[in-house]
Amino acid sequence: MSLLNVKLIKCLSDNYSYIIFNPITKKAIIVDPAEAQPLMDAIFKLNLDLEYILITHHHNDHVGGNIELKNKFNCKIVGFADDSNRIPGIDIRLQDKEIFNFEKENIQLNFAPGHTSGHIFYYFKKNKYAFVGDVVFTLGCGRIFEGTTNEMYKSIMKIKSLPDDVEIFCGHEYTANNLKFCLEYDKSNDRLMKRAKQIEALLNKNLPTVPTTVLNEKQTNIFFRCNDKTISHKLDLVGQSPEKVFEKLRQLKDNF
Repeated sequence: MSLLNVKLIKCLSDNYSYIIFNPITKKAIIVDPAEAQPLMDAIFKLNLDLEYILITHHHNDHVGGNIELKNKFNCKIVGFADDSNRIPGIDIRLQDKEIFNFEKENIQLNFAPGHTSGHIFYYFKKNKYAFVGDVVFTLGCGRIFEGTTNEMYKSIMKIKSLPDDVEIFCGHEYTANNLKFCLEYDKSNDRLMKRAKQIEALLNKNLPTVPTTVLNEKQTNIFFRCNDKTISHKLDLVGQSPEKVFEKLRQLKDNF
């Protein structure tokens, strides 16, 4: 197995793009290039050979660097076949659950609609990485622009069902606001209170709160905890389905 390194690159105002590379062969992938220049700088500094760009969804703050990077490095752009008409420069079109091979790693594309109708996430099975775009954030989840609340809930459950030690890499640094929201409706959660201190320490040093892990989110992200009775009680939804709890939480977060 080849152990792949992940380099987080800050882009635009609060975006995260990622360079995943084999430190021995120097072969590299970028996930969601929000803008080209910071990624180019990092590729040159690390002396990497950029082979592929993986796209989670079509929003400009996730594909803005596609064409410039493709022209510069002659790399291939990978995305979801059913949304390929909205992904600039796409070369390789994958179906749901299809496996893409890179440096002896099996990368699975997983359909995860809600934020957009063609959103997907990439699961690096051996390295235990999940690049989730705007489906899940540290202590939060994405807004629903093109899908339904039920689709979004199911997409989050797909990520929740990954092994506990999988690292989650999301598209934005939204954690400060997400933490406030979780504390508003889940303040009796001891694990959340402990994690709040860790997150505040990172933010005070201007450090990323990403990646997180599936286990961390299961314990402290309110959108992963829709089946928890303390949450449904807080929302006056005792006896309601987790989907109904999620719908209410997403409405509250939209206006938070």
